[in-house]
Amino acid sequence: MRIVMGAVGHRFDSGGWLFRGVDLAFDAGRSYALTGPSGSGKSTLLGIIAGWIAPVEGSVDRGDVARSARVFQNPHGTPRRSARDHVALPLLARGASPREADEQADGWLERFGLGALGGRRFRDLSGGEAQRLMLARAAATSPDLLLVDEPTAQLDPSAADGVNLALNSLRLEHTIVVVATHDDRTRDACTDHVDLRAFAPEAVA
Repeated sequence: MRIVMGAVGHRFDSGGWLFRGVDLAFDAGRSYALTGPSGSGKSTLLGIIAGWIAPVEGSVDRGDVARSARVFQNPHGTPRRSARDHVALPLLARGASPREADEQADGWLERFGLGALGGRRFRDLSGGEAQRLMLARAAATSPDLLLVDEPTAQLDPSAADGVNLALNSLRLEHTIVVVATHDDRTRDACTDHVDLRAFAPEAVA
């Protein structure tokens, strides 16, 4: 599984270029930290990688990538549903039996340090626990591409450390993981680093 970007550039309407000349390849089994100052286009590039935004210039070859998942910086869940339910429901939607879905969900919760919290309601989770739950739910769907947008932006340092630890263990053989972040520790939790400053218009000119 691979995504290849060739000479990608983007801007909105008549505004200035966010980035230009982006030549990158993203491979399954690796995680990529996407960094850069505010306004450099990190979230926009995530959208281009996923195929939700068409770049103004350049090309994106997504190969066999068909299914994407995204984790946002603010965890969204059903307040009264348990942590286990949040992971099991997408598994049920893909055809697992209730028993299989719960067993698989418990395995994913354990992997993300939430094994003891399967029965806890979403509204009773801490911010860091909720964010790790979103990562577990997304990973459980076995996406070809997993996009994570600023996962520690709303968390205190201790909770952020837990999320970064989860990201550090997020090695999915058949999944490309791309994480937009301002957090150096999140960057270091990934296998690869893409600094958008290298593709700023003044850097490319």
